[in-house]
Amino acid sequence: MQLRYSFIIPVYNRPEETEELLLSFVNLKTTLNFEIVIVEDGSTQTSEAVVNAFKDALNIAYFFKENSGPGDSRNFGMKHATGNYFIILDSDCVLPSNYLSEVDASLNSEYVDCFGGPDAADASFTNLQKAINFSMTSFITTGGIRGSKNQIGKFQPRSFNMGLSKVAFEASNGFGTIHPGEDPDLSIRLWALGFQTKLITEAFVYHKRRISWAKFYKQVHKFGMVRPILNSWHPHTAKITYWFPTLFILGLIVAIGAYIFQFKWLLMCYFMYFIVAFILALVQSKSLIVAILAIPAILIQFEGYGYGFLKSFVNVQLLKKDAKLVFPELFFKL
Repeated sequence: MQLRYSFIIPVYNRPEETEELLLSFVNLKTTLNFEIVIVEDGSTQTSEAVVNAFKDALNIAYFFKENSGPGDSRNFGMKHATGNYFIILDSDCVLPSNYLSEVDASLNSEYVDCFGGPDAADASFTNLQKAINFSMTSFITTGGIRGSKNQIGKFQPRSFNMGLSKVAFEASNGFGTIHPGEDPDLSIRLWALGFQTKLITEAFVYHKRRISWAKFYKQVHKFGMVRPILNSWHPHTAKITYWFPTLFILGLIVAIGAYIFQFKWLLMCYFMYFIVAFILALVQSKSLIVAILAIPAILIQFEGYGYGFLKSFVNVQLLKKDAKLVFPELFFKL
């Protein structure tokens, strides 16, 4: 099959991000033809002027619609795209120059109907962005990219950097209304339909995550809340490892309490864990500041996710409450 690529990018009040992302498209080193579909999701600060400035250099389609969330906006973009293979990006991503050539080479070598790629921190990122990137991607916090290199199987792509064939989109009806969590939900439904997924490690993006400590906590807290909901929808996908952040934080509380009564060994285990995290962050970033910031980033990630997971597990899986009624902030109304 001849692959024709359409990039699908939902945008919400991010003209500066859109400009930076489109500039990276201009700098792609590829002979492949591709189109870009920008879907403005009810923004008050639109990217229309930015898009118009790039129309002579890039094949871009621009749509404005009422706000209905990123999942529905991606579905909208795929319905209006002309390609037969969609690549979905977040607006806060920047592409390295070899991105599309790596995707195309991998799909032509070992085709799947859905793929995901990693995110990385560019040298231009702030120290906070680099620290949060380490916390979100390190093997000792999230298992790295949450998949094995180039392995076809049960890898769950994330929608900041995700490919989906038109055939798979039409069979699955695309993303649901939950957010976050719409991307693993789609992956699981694709598996049930017989489609395969894989990780393309070389197809990474620079994910800027324009973020603060407060925004980071809110984000990971929602990630934690979503997982028990997905487990209730798809029980066969539940894993004991999803409990790790919750158990980590509960264990830390116990360790601090035990230290007061002179039981020091448990807290020392946590101390050693953070020493290892500090060293890994220092080696990766080559920055003492980033390595120091990585410690609170890990704590915020684990506490936010762990508490969100526990709260959602009690309400959704133990008390059997309707997730849409208990956590309406996690669902967009279409």
